[in-house]
Amino acid sequence: MQERQTFIYKLVLYITGFLLFCEWLRPLESISETNDVTVFFIYATFCFFVSFLQIPWYLSIPLKGLGLAFIIDGLYIAERIFSPDWFTVIFEQIVFNIQMIQSQEWWQMTPLFRSLLFLILLWLMSYLLYYWFVVAGRMLFFVLLTLIFVTVTDTFTLYDGKWAIVRTFILGMVALGLSSFAKEMDKESIAFKGLQKAHVWALPLLAIILCSSAAAYASPKLSPQWPDPVPYLESATGGPGPGGEGNGTVQKVGYGEDDSRLGGSFIQDDTPVFEAVVDGERYWRIESKDTYTGKGWEDTLEEPVTNMDPGNITYETFADTVEVEEQTALITMSDQASFRKLVYPYGLSSLIRYPANYDLLVHENTGEMDTVKGDSPAKLNTAIINYDFPAFEYNQLREAGDDDPQEIRDRYLQLPDDLPNRVRNLAGEIVQEEENRYDRAKAVESYFSSNGFEYSTTDVAVPSGDEDYVDQFLFETQLGYCDNFSTSMVVLLRSEGIPARWVKGFTGGERVDSRETSFTDGVKDVYEVTSENAHSWVEVYFPDVGWVPFEPTKGFTNSTDFYTDIDTDDSEDSVATPEENETPENDMGNPQQMEEEEQNSDSAGADGSSDQNYTWLWVMLAIVGVAGLVLYVTRFRWMSFFLIWKYRKNKDENTYEKAYLYLLKLLHHKGIKREPEQTLRDYANKVDRHYQSNDMRRLTNHYERVIYRNESQYSHWPKVTELWENLIKKTLS
Repeated sequence: MQERQTFIYKLVLYITGFLLFCEWLRPLESISETNDVTVFFIYATFCFFVSFLQIPWYLSIPLKGLGLAFIIDGLYIAERIFSPDWFTVIFEQIVFNIQMIQSQEWWQMTPLFRSLLFLILLWLMSYLLYYWFVVAGRMLFFVLLTLIFVTVTDTFTLYDGKWAIVRTFILGMVALGLSSFAKEMDKESIAFKGLQKAHVWALPLLAIILCSSAAAYASPKLSPQWPDPVPYLESATGGPGPGGEGNGTVQKVGYGEDDSRLGGSFIQDDTPVFEAVVDGERYWRIESKDTYTGKGWEDTLEEPVTNMDPGNITYETFADTVEVEEQTALITMSDQASFRKLVYPYGLSSLIRYPANYDLLVHENTGEMDTVKGDSPAKLNTAIINYDFPAFEYNQLREAGDDDPQEIRDRYLQLPDDLPNRVRNLAGEIVQEEENRYDRAKAVESYFSSNGFEYSTTDVAVPSGDEDYVDQFLFETQLGYCDNFSTSMVVLLRSEGIPARWVKGFTGGERVDSRETSFTDGVKDVYEVTSENAHSWVEVYFPDVGWVPFEPTKGFTNSTDFYTDIDTDDSEDSVATPEENETPENDMGNPQQMEEEEQNSDSAGADGSSDQNYTWLWVMLAIVGVAGLVLYVTRFRWMSFFLIWKYRKNKDENTYEKAYLYLLKLLHHKGIKREPEQTLRDYANKVDRHYQSNDMRRLTNHYERVIYRNESQYSHWPKVTELWENLIKKTLS
């Protein structure tokens, strides 16, 4: 009887410990790429059962090993189990993954090997937890670990641990109560004498657990004291965020592939993604998406996919009629970059230096280029890129017309059926005075900067229920980041029958250095691109030209070149010669008539019979006055461009000090005033909060080194100049 009662106590204690361990498995579907954790629950249950029965090791090891083999076979291996081919697959998988581990290419590990490691971990945990729960009776440590795991997982991942905390608390109280009761019985040498009086100790324990749980659940709780640290991860599952269903914050930090739900705040992330050695600031393209759902973007044009030689890339976004300049860039991916896609500038033509055995899988409609090595996705760590940097001519764009190919209209005029009519009406109002596609696109692009829209990465709303993402931004919040601006521009253009698509990638990043390059002659700029530079913009289709980038996001500048083609011969022909202007009424070639007119003019002036001279004098004075007024009103704008030109040439500390003081004056003029008691650092923080950047703090840091430490900033001049110019342009925009 005593042994039976002890067995029941150990069984209850062990089951409680197993249920606690299950709380470690539940979050897997939310925080990993595991689609179904049922198989892991089954194997964990089997291992715990075998461990509890205390079967000899020479039987338990084969039993657990057989269970592991059957699971791996069912999930991943097509060959007959335990056949020579089956063992060959296992061997090759183990050898390959060990090589990936040795080379620290963790992302290359195969799903089979990852599952194998996890199943072995469950195997080991079944024995370890049996020792903790039953043999050592140390429940507190594991209960605390489980509580910490659940709370951390709930805080920093998508997993909702509200009820997991309740379950863990109740199970922990049960386990600790049973363990403490058993220790007291053993301490007092009291033996189990039947279960008929179990209620004597079980009921008080149950009452304490229920009362404690009810009190903890009903007690008032503080609201969150800081924003959700990873709201952007909601987009991985499309689930609701902290605001409830439909109000979740779903924006990702950095580049992500799932854009089915847009909106919400996100956390800044300065993790380096890649370094670019290039001729100037460029936008780095990754892909475009075509279908707007009212909540976000989906890609319905993934096919066809072409296996393309990196040395001859035929994907094009613009026609041969566009003016281009051949350029070369070096791209070096950071170790922290997890995606296996090529980032590239507009006009990509080839990779001239890249690791062997790499190919590109090019999605011909979207421009997405997957990098593969053999048959497996692989990150391309470094490559030298040849590209034809485009420059679009204004008149060519204005004269492109509206004769779009039918396939372009079918793909890039899509809009949801339930798009609110006021969005379409607004599009018509914006472009009603424009006569060609380019001017209509520019009208939409500039609409946001002149109608009170604000750029922000915090407190950005998410559409709920049937609310449309673009409609909410245009008419309610007018607050958001690049996704809001770019999506709205695409929808407005499509509402007017203009094909447009949504594009993702990275902005140019921060210029950190300049260096001589071995792959081309001369010096190139070095830019560091981080997760913060992940960006979206717009491409508009022009017949016989192709896709042209536009930048609607407030505070951002389109890095694409545009120019006006002036025909020298035509301009010379258009200037009329004196001979061509001769008319019978005004023969300027008649000396006698000229002399008579001069005499008449002199006599009229002498007699005071004509006020013509005085009229022209007043006209000239008015012109000078108006010009002076215009120069005064726009003084900061033209002075800024003059000083930018001047300071680029004069690289000395005195120039730097004057430039910084002029920036303070310009900020004050634009309403960002520095209070008398404010230090430069406090004022810099104020400016950066206004512009959602850290440029002013970095510039102020350099300025204080010059003023207070007498440090030379000559070596940092390119970086300092760029920071100063960026702040000047933001303030003037």
